[in-house]
Amino acid sequence: MSPVAFALVLTGVLLNATAQLLIKAGAQTAGHFSFTAGHILRAGLHFAMQWQILAGLACYAISVVVWILALTRVQVSIAYPMLSLGYVVTAFAAWWLFGEALNPHKLLGIAIIIVGVVLLARP
Repeated sequence: MSPVAFALVLTGVLLNATAQLLIKAGAQTAGHFSFTAGHILRAGLHFAMQWQILAGLACYAISVVVWILALTRVQVSIAYPMLSLGYVVTAFAAWWLFGEALNPHKLLGIAIIIVGVVLLARP
């Protein structure tokens, strides 16, 4: 994989992870709500006004463009599995930013993902 192709794939992965983290931050502003028509409408309006959610959606939009550019340079059978690196980035960032747990099972899963991506990326 060329350095440009790798940069595009990595940028797409990081944009997706950033989008998830921003949306999580925005979602936390509402707390828990019941699933009634009135509450869902109010929550939807609340979420639509959160800068974190809007920024997360913008990251998703940009990541689509970056991903299209990546797919012009990398086989989808190699590029798509690399998206799983987003889980690795997101898991550690969620641990750092939100205090989410990283137990031994998650760490083992992360290690398996990394090994799998390395095996798939090899020529």
